[in-house]
Amino acid sequence: MEAIRLQKYLAEAGIASRRKCEEYINQGRVKVNDKIAVLGQKIIPSIDKVKFDEKSIDQTEKHVYILLNKPIGYVTTVKEQFGRDSVLDLVKVKERIVPVGRLDMYTSGALILTNDGEFVYKITHPKHEINKTYNATVKGIIKQEEVEKLRNGVEIEGYITKPAKVKILKTDEEKNISRIEITIHEGKNRQVRKMCESIGRNVIALHRSKIGFIGVKDIPLGKWRYLSQNEVNKLINEK
Repeated sequence: MEAIRLQKYLAEAGIASRRKCEEYINQGRVKVNDKIAVLGQKIIPSIDKVKFDEKSIDQTEKHVYILLNKPIGYVTTVKEQFGRDSVLDLVKVKERIVPVGRLDMYTSGALILTNDGEFVYKITHPKHEINKTYNATVKGIIKQEEVEKLRNGVEIEGYITKPAKVKILKTDEEKNISRIEITIHEGKNRQVRKMCESIGRNVIALHRSKIGFIGVKDIPLGKWRYLSQNEVNKLINEK
């Protein structure tokens, strides 16, 4: 069997993205044949024994792809140091899965979890331009000129956002709120909230309704389902 780079092997085994696996190797968390691995090292999967954090890696494990409708109040970190509820508490499977990207604790909606590190890389890297659609409830009655600003790009922390798809879903003068749909392909930290704040609108509630073409409309909050291989392939190839 042909030798492959260690970080590629780890990513394909679902440990993390290839870039993150490189960090793990540099941190001394990976061993090959009971010796600490070095970045750039190659292995033969059928011969060499690989461990991550002293646990053996079995690349024969089947890849799984899970779509969760995340409720508010759950964090998307794998290791939670503050004892808060994690999305992994909602999805109980035998595979070692990780979230694909993040949703902050106070945002609900579509979140994919998988043990396929290469899939994580393809979906989260900006060059692949996977759309994410959010429904945001904001304070006040939003104006069309504010919508145009969001569409054209706004400045958040010294960065101009890429053009976004934005439309007004509903306004309620009695409650003094508006609901808008925003579709972006970037993944800056708390980006939608910051975009709305840049036009003077505070977000009251935020829900990610879709990742690419895949939505959670038919999945109750806190529930999940497996993605089919056809859905996974279409998502990877979507632009």
